[in-house]
Parts: sequence; structure tokens; C-alpha cells
Amino acid sequence: MSTVSLRIPNFLHKEVKEIAKHEGISINHFISTALAEKLSALKTEEYLENRANRASRDKFEAALSKVGNNHPLDEDDVELSQLTKKSS
Repeated sequence: MSTVSLRIPNFLHKEVKEIAKHEGISINHFISTALAEKLSALKTEEYLENRANRASRDKFEAALSKVGNNHPLDEDDVELSQLTKKSS
């Protein structure tokens, strides 16, 4: 494990301290988790960009043509009103 000296504005330190206390974790744990989440988001974005650059419209359409005209099963059908209730 490494030690890093970090300078942050007072208002951020106050917020982090309060949230960490509320969550029952240390400030170090909170900052480590936040940093890991940010790195994960950046790496995911990079991965998706690289994957999109390798994409092929022809291969997509070929795969899609194998699916056919299947319709969802009745039990998989969702009414629009059900979707809006879940998002509320």
C-alpha cells in the first residue's frame, strides 16, 4: 500500500468527513473507493471506444438477420405504464 499526501479544499474535506462518518468508513476508504470508481469509469469508456472502433456494420446486420422476426413472449411484454411506475 502507498501513502499519498493530498491537498484538497476545506469544503471537500468537510463533505468527505461527514459522508464517511455517515457511511461508517474512514476518509481514506472513502477516497480510495471514489478513486477506484473514477478509474473504472475511465477504463470502461476507453474500452467501449476501442470496441466501437472495431465494430462492423456488415457483421452486425449478418448477426441480426439470423434472429428472424421473433416477437417477445407474452410474459416478457411490458406496458409503458409499468415502465413509468418503476422509474418514479
